[in-house]
Amino acid sequence: MNISKSYKNTILIGLFMPMTLFILGAYNGVMQTLYRAGVIHKTAVAGINYYQGLTMHGVINAIVLTTFFAVVFGHVIMSHYLKKEPPGWSYSISMILMVGGTLIDAVLMIIGKAQALYTFYAPLKNSPLFYLGTSLLIVGSWVAFFGWIKMYSDWKKEHLNAKMPIAVLGTFVNFTMWFISSIPVAYESLILLMPWSAGWTNDINVPLTRMLFWMFGHPLVYFWLLPAYIAFYTILPKISGGKLYSGNAARLAFLLFLILSTPVGVHHQFSEPVMGQGTKLWVSILTYAVSIPSFMTAFTVGASLELAGRKRGARGLFDWMGKLPWFRSENYLFGYFLCGLLLFIFGGLSGIINASYSLNQMVHNTGWVPGHFHMTVAGPVLLVILGMSIYMYSTVSGKPVKFLSMVTIVPYVWMIGVAILSHGLMAGGLMGEPRRTNMGMSYTNPASDLFNPHWVPTATVTMVGGIVMGVAASIYLVCFFVTALGKRTRQPAISLPESEELHEEKTIPLLHNMKPWIIASVILIMITYIPSLINVFKYSSPVPNKFNAESPVNEGGNNDVHSQSMTNEKTK
Repeated sequence: MNISKSYKNTILIGLFMPMTLFILGAYNGVMQTLYRAGVIHKTAVAGINYYQGLTMHGVINAIVLTTFFAVVFGHVIMSHYLKKEPPGWSYSISMILMVGGTLIDAVLMIIGKAQALYTFYAPLKNSPLFYLGTSLLIVGSWVAFFGWIKMYSDWKKEHLNAKMPIAVLGTFVNFTMWFISSIPVAYESLILLMPWSAGWTNDINVPLTRMLFWMFGHPLVYFWLLPAYIAFYTILPKISGGKLYSGNAARLAFLLFLILSTPVGVHHQFSEPVMGQGTKLWVSILTYAVSIPSFMTAFTVGASLELAGRKRGARGLFDWMGKLPWFRSENYLFGYFLCGLLLFIFGGLSGIINASYSLNQMVHNTGWVPGHFHMTVAGPVLLVILGMSIYMYSTVSGKPVKFLSMVTIVPYVWMIGVAILSHGLMAGGLMGEPRRTNMGMSYTNPASDLFNPHWVPTATVTMVGGIVMGVAASIYLVCFFVTALGKRTRQPAISLPESEELHEEKTIPLLHNMKPWIIASVILIMITYIPSLINVFKYSSPVPNKFNAESPVNEGGNNDVHSQSMTNEKTK
């Protein structure tokens, strides 16, 4: 499909800008591992302190890069399958808001005015403009979604009996979930945190802000994952030489994510005393339930890959694995998808461990947690982002991919790096190694009274993995920017590999109608969060405590949070 100049430029900006910031995100990720391993015994390097770098790493990689990609991938999916462009107002306004918000956040992080990590937990505070910038990024993604709704509505009027394509369904599920869950964090940012940070209000209810963040923070994980799932269902079978084993299974998996993703956010707050035991048990059950669509995906995609291998001549029980198109530069996307899937096996299994309340208490706030989520975020999520970003940039710009052999080996090198890094973090976490900590100033510094020699080997393994990942990221970035700066050799177009379904399945109306699933999602959210809100207001109250990342001293003049809270309660 040929595209207009303005739409083409919107897509290319949406790929080029976050990939440019990814340079900072990847650099600071490697630096984190050097701090943890004790190679660096300082609070800052090159003018960037530990928590400033950790914030850049998290915000750029987990929020900026993923949101831009989801929007751009959504544009390409909708245009490819519906054969039209979104309304011009939607993609233009969307990109202006997203770019503007991101630039605000980027500047603030670089100059050190935003270093409260990507969770921006109160009572740590960022510049009030950071909360504004983050909200603009989120609202910009909503505008793109609204344009797709208009686009699909027009298409449906012209194709009354046509089914919604699986990729379109996956995109709508993802952004419906995103829209619902990002309302709380937009409220937290604009109504609670920004006035508090600006000094317009004097106190903040910390448990309330954390609950609002995790209403968004865990669905965010699936917002990262679902574009990868869309690629696994609708692109991977095609490029591997097979067909999608079951379209109905794909539709059901997406719809299950819609109803289960948001309520499970409370499992990030198992250690919060304001959350009731009943709520924690309920959310633990839901967390196990949300693994069901992932297991369905593993089976369906695995069956599709086995079909591809057997079509290539495989005969034995596992011969089909060797028949898949590994290391083939003409089919470089395959490596990005398969390496991501392999990492996700371990990311998913470690996530199930986190769902257990008792096991969660053992690994909470240890290196186990970032070890787990690097298996997911740095696994299938980032590898699909990297592979599809260079693919979409090439097709939409009309420029061929440069250094194709190097592009092809990146996912394999990256996979090895992630496996090493996550093993080091998770092994250290099981021995109590903390997360979010500049260990080079303490636990891995022989000159410190806090030195712990037991954590040096695991932190060193983490560093080795981080360096390998840094090498893979550097290779990829060179290839991406050389491609972006190359000459156009063909007509710009939107095109995606499109998988066929193995056989025509019975149409199940419930799998083609999102309304009942949206209603079920809202009901589950209410069942989970109404009791949570009641407990938050019952067991906590706003306190005038303010901190920054460079000092544990309370800027509000009261370092006893509990006493202040009790005083406020008595005053009431």
